[in-house]
Amino acid sequence: MFQIRTYNQIASIGLDNFSHDNYEVASGINEPDAIILRSFKLHDEPLPDSVKAIARAGAGVNNVPVEKCSQKGIVVFNTPGANANAVKELVLSAMLLCSRGAIAGINHCRGLVDLSDQEMSPALEEAKKHFKGHEIAGKTLGVIGLGAIGANVANMGIDLGMKVVGFDPAISIEAAWRLSSKIEKMENLHSLMARCDYITLHVPAIEATKNLINSAALAHLKQDACLLNFARGEITDSDAVIAALDSGRLHRFATDFPTHAMISREDVIPMPHLGASTEEAEDNCAIMACNQLIDFLENGNIKNSVNFPPISLERTTPYRITFANENVAGVLGKVLSLLAERNVNVTDMVNKSRHNIAYNIIDLEDQASADLITAIHKIDHVIAVRALPEINVLS
Repeated sequence: MFQIRTYNQIASIGLDNFSHDNYEVASGINEPDAIILRSFKLHDEPLPDSVKAIARAGAGVNNVPVEKCSQKGIVVFNTPGANANAVKELVLSAMLLCSRGAIAGINHCRGLVDLSDQEMSPALEEAKKHFKGHEIAGKTLGVIGLGAIGANVANMGIDLGMKVVGFDPAISIEAAWRLSSKIEKMENLHSLMARCDYITLHVPAIEATKNLINSAALAHLKQDACLLNFARGEITDSDAVIAALDSGRLHRFATDFPTHAMISREDVIPMPHLGASTEEAEDNCAIMACNQLIDFLENGNIKNSVNFPPISLERTTPYRITFANENVAGVLGKVLSLLAERNVNVTDMVNKSRHNIAYNIIDLEDQASADLITAIHKIDHVIAVRALPEINVLS
């Protein structure tokens, strides 16, 4: 039986996919086979040797020690696209709030509580000129990061009658297929900043994107542009953003990650990390995360991992071994030689690599013995090995 440890509140619609016959799911499991979490920070938590996989019910994995997991052969999953619609809709609302005087107008109306109904109508008519805004149709939207969420936002902009330009130096072929042909690709960040009325950020929080939006980038900003950050707080240099607001170059800043210096400013629209905070998004993330764990634990297949290659093999026999190794020459050959020496017949196999890690799925005619698994683990550069179905491995 596989044991799954949960952190945070994971939607039951996802956890229900773990069958009671094959899985025990609880928050207090000490030696889990896998971990599923949302925002809980794992960096300071010990990772038991029993852990084979970690699933983040969300896109970002900055709360997971990915490098440490790779060294231990732990597969880290995320759920790209599961919350894309939720973020897209919030970006739309933020653009509208940046464009129209809705917030100021609402606050003004709330201050008219002492007026009679007869006095209210002329007072409202008089006030509306102070809250005049702009329409977003015909304006230029810049999308930085064209993954699942960024692509959704970009396509939404086209549907709204906006001109849309995008920048993503690491765009994948799969992501490119999701984009409308009307979206123009920009060659660099600064040229996008100079052209757009609205700029929205959808890149992951990694070392390369830390303070991506800094004073140098903001110096190229189109006058009176609006900036939206519903990705991660680390992507923007808060001091530089405030300076751009103070100078008047930046008209509005809408963010899911406000700092103390921002929350009282009228030109900042602060939100309490609402991007993926919908019941639908939480359900989608939980379902995807749980299903990815199930397929990995039961079949060794990997989809949507941030540190292992995508790999899948249809079962040809009931017996399978998987192993991860440092991506150096000769390891797979040594494993196959070991199988041949023991007269273990291979019926099918697949091998893929990603950066410093290689991963292998091998179907066997007969079940692997415990001492065979131990012998494979002793081969130089092998990080982790499993037999499926699970067996007790000799120490």
